[in-house]
Amino acid sequence: MAGHFTEQDHQYMARAIELAKKGRFTTTPNPNVGCVLVKNETIVGEGFHQLAGQGHAEVNALAQAGSKAQGATAYVTLEPCSHYGRTPPCAEGLKAAGVSKVIAAMVDPNPQVAGKGLKILADAGIEVAYGLMEEKARELNLGFFKRMEYGLPYVMCKMAASLDAKTALKNGQSKWITGSAARQDVQLFRAQSCAILTGADTVLVDNAKLNVRAEELPLQLPTELPLRQPARVIIDSQNRLTPELALFSCESQVIIFTTQLDKSLNWPHFVKHIEVKSVDSKIDLTEVLKTLAQLQFNTVWLEAGATLAGKMTELNLVDEYIIYLAPKLMGYDGRSLLNFPELTSMDDTVNLTFNECIRVGSDLRIRASKAH
Repeated sequence: MAGHFTEQDHQYMARAIELAKKGRFTTTPNPNVGCVLVKNETIVGEGFHQLAGQGHAEVNALAQAGSKAQGATAYVTLEPCSHYGRTPPCAEGLKAAGVSKVIAAMVDPNPQVAGKGLKILADAGIEVAYGLMEEKARELNLGFFKRMEYGLPYVMCKMAASLDAKTALKNGQSKWITGSAARQDVQLFRAQSCAILTGADTVLVDNAKLNVRAEELPLQLPTELPLRQPARVIIDSQNRLTPELALFSCESQVIIFTTQLDKSLNWPHFVKHIEVKSVDSKIDLTEVLKTLAQLQFNTVWLEAGATLAGKMTELNLVDEYIIYLAPKLMGYDGRSLLNFPELTSMDDTVNLTFNECIRVGSDLRIRASKAH
């Protein structure tokens, strides 16, 4: 079913990918998906998935096309679903609409779909193909695919440092290493994440709220849906957090992972405690991520200090690093970017691949992922 694709096929799928991106702030836990319906070389309908429980991309495109969907070709960034969830199967919807061909960028890794949607269409006599712009389509849903394929969320570790890789002065001062444009950029990443993960130290030292501040977003959200606050997830093995912290002044989901719950405090209704086992007297971070995946979190934005970020790196739990480098030099005695055990061989270094390096205001933003 993987086939030869024309230049026009690429253009229509590129449009579907752009549509899918519009849902990146709101679709969780569902994937971002876009769909374009084309008939006689004219787009007759297009749509994207906006919110879990509402119409999928194909449904929205079919609604726009109406009767013009009969005999059309559907370009969709992910295989049409085949199962009944909160909405009916999109494969059945395309079949009922009478489309003549469906081109999917890729097969859905969700075990409930995994080729079944394409089979429904093919069995109905509809021409099907997949593999068009698959790499671009995969980039739309790295977290969803990681969760489906490995039972873990996709973890992005954010760090801000001086040019000599320091995150604070020796006395702890760090505000502000980077400029306002970089801090706005962080708000954008937060808004697209399912959860923000940090340690109790960060919350206590900064009295941080860890929320998305709409007024600081560098762009207008592409839908009219209200701003979705990611869950704030805190590692608090020693039960140091208390309800009067600023973190709890924002009424959005907070999940606190601890090894033993202190039941003496009264917490707001939006706070959930989860007990996990310890490893060497520390919380089992792999279990934390597995639990977040079970709670249907696709992407986790790790915004933590050098100790937690270092431990996540040591355990190979970070998929991508987002590093903001400021044009400052802070000296040899400044605090380091990451703390993990001393390495004695270059063979033990963490090897990364640079994916992007762009200027954000006066700073550089580097994106690097694990080398394969």
